[in-house]
Amino acid sequence: MEYNSFSPEETYNIARELGEKVIPGTVICLNGDLGVGKTLFSQGFAKGLGIEDSVNSPTFTIVQVYDEGRIPLYHFDVYRIDDPEEMDEVGFLDMIYSEGVCLIEWANLISDILPERYMTVTIEKNLEKGFDYRLIRITENE
Repeated sequence: MEYNSFSPEETYNIARELGEKVIPGTVICLNGDLGVGKTLFSQGFAKGLGIEDSVNSPTFTIVQVYDEGRIPLYHFDVYRIDDPEEMDEVGFLDMIYSEGVCLIEWANLISDILPERYMTVTIEKNLEKGFDYRLIRITENE
């Protein structure tokens, strides 16, 4: 699926709708350049799960757990990971094979340890279409 977003609110709402539909055990890889809106997308996604807490990118903690929504959310930011084996220290395997939902920013950096099935959300800018324009692609990988 592809979505054209022309504002931060549209991006947030696309993510919220995905969060409303997602099922337990889903792993979502969130990709895009710095400043493209991955954190905003994560916030909308969390809202769709019914999470009211403030959601920020867990760049320095690697993972943030939100369990007050309809499904637990494990929000990863692996931008600072040097070796995928570091993910063992935060319980990555337990989380991706749980009944929660994993949202992984910069997942391309740990592609070797991703499960066989996951969704990919890619967010891209196109300044020719406007400063706030984003192309959001959602694909299933098997």
